[in-house]
Amino acid sequence: MKKRHMVIIIICAVIVLAVIAFLIIQTIIKRQMAKIPDMSAADCLTYTLRGKADAVISVGVIQNGEATWKVYGQDGRELPDTLYPYEIGSLTKTMTATMIAQAVEEGKINLSDPLDKYLKLPHDKNYPTIQDILTHTSGFPSFYYESPMTGNFFAGRNSFYGVTDEMMLNRLGKWKQKKEDNPWKYSNFGYAALGLVLENVYSEEYADLADNFLKEHQMTNSHISSGRGELPNGWDWNRDDSYLSAGAVVSDIEDMLRYASYQLDNKGIFADTHKVLKKVNATTDNYALFDMHADAMGMAWIHDEKNGFIWHNGGTSDYNSYLGFAPETKTAVVVLSNLSPNYRIPASVYGIKLLKELQ
Repeated sequence: MKKRHMVIIIICAVIVLAVIAFLIIQTIIKRQMAKIPDMSAADCLTYTLRGKADAVISVGVIQNGEATWKVYGQDGRELPDTLYPYEIGSLTKTMTATMIAQAVEEGKINLSDPLDKYLKLPHDKNYPTIQDILTHTSGFPSFYYESPMTGNFFAGRNSFYGVTDEMMLNRLGKWKQKKEDNPWKYSNFGYAALGLVLENVYSEEYADLADNFLKEHQMTNSHISSGRGELPNGWDWNRDDSYLSAGAVVSDIEDMLRYASYQLDNKGIFADTHKVLKKVNATTDNYALFDMHADAMGMAWIHDEKNGFIWHNGGTSDYNSYLGFAPETKTAVVVLSNLSPNYRIPASVYGIKLLKELQ
């Protein structure tokens, strides 16, 4: 009995110490985060790159009609102007949304139509509309568990690797909508569903549609990830994975500045994606701390009505990105980083600070 009591005491002590350590770490993190609002954009960049030998962050700006960019490495030192490829993660969603806008312009899609108008699904469900999905108010979760995800976890791969269209359709067929009007909830699954819609209306694989879209708009160094080994620590993808439309584009700073210029020109299908479709209350506590706001949604694009910005960000395991622009001042900022979104200060925080400073 004494040994048993000793084991219990040791286990309890370990648990208590673990909780104390967790609370200490959280306190340190909160104290560090509290310093960030008073830091300049340059301070944020220098801090993030301090002692990080393998870091490469490309920063682009459009101001007064001119696009410029620089590359920064360890300790914030400026590096030679070399074009580096990056995973842009969820910025891919804005491109998927623009392809939806193109399909709307061509009369192939109506934003008010429910999802089952475009996919072979049971018709006894209350499916969200295309607009609901574009604005993250569909009721869909971020993702659903599928069997490949277990193997991906143990192999250290992208969670969405190997999730097929068939799995998506099967999951959608089991959908049970509980509300007519859902609150904002960011959904990778929803944008995977939009990829299926595009495949159906164009009778072409999403990867081919996206690559053609990028070429058509002179983003010649951008493409759907080719899969394993393309980038250091990059995500694995199959060419026919269903979540490609949520975050599989690889790009560089010149192409993303060109993409930002299309947003500032505000014409055609790009202008269509900016129009406010729904007011939302999606500003998190962390967003508010850094004066970032999510007050309304266009097609994927997030409106910060307080600052007058439109923005989106992206992140994979070892890359993170940000594109924000101010329509009134015709100013844009693009930040592409080969660091995890959880490493020190992410691209979004640096980007919003730089965009504010440029105003």
